Parts: sequence; C-alpha cells; structure tokens
Amino acid sequence: MIMQTASLAGILRTLVIIILIYYAVKFLFRLLAPIILDQAVKKAQQNMYERQQQYTNAQQPHNFPPDKPKVKEKVGEYIDYEEID
Repeated sequence: MIMQTASLAGILRTLVIIILIYYAVKFLFRLLAPIILDQAVKKAQQNMYERQQQYTNAQQPHNFPPDKPKVKEKVGEYIDYEEID
C-alpha cells in the first residue's frame, strides 16, 4: 500500500478553489435573490387575490330575483276583550 502525502501547493490550490466558489455563489445570490423574491411575492399576491375573489363570490347571492315584500292581509279588526266581574 502506497501512502500519499499532501503537498503545500495542493492544499493552497484547494483552498483557493473553495474561496472562489464561495464568492461566486455569494455574488450570484446577491444578483438573483431580488428577482427570486420579487417573483415569490407576486405569486403570493396572486394567490391571495384569487382566494379573496373566491370568498367574495361565495358570499354573494346567485342572481336570484329580489324577494317581494310580504303584504299583510287584513283579516279582520282586532278586538280587545276585558273581563267583567
């Protein structure tokens, strides 16, 4: 079994690659994060608007003709009876 040793140049090269990848991801995140967040907010607003429309439509009556006012039929005249002792 052959044992390999790490060289100083290999370690430095690996560290430089890791640092470059870190800064590249950080730069891309700062560049793309506002766009992604804007899209997420727009989608959430659209969903809330659709839910509000569904709720409003569910609360409104469905185009039924308005009820006619009930007319009290006059059956007769009211008589107040008093007890006589």
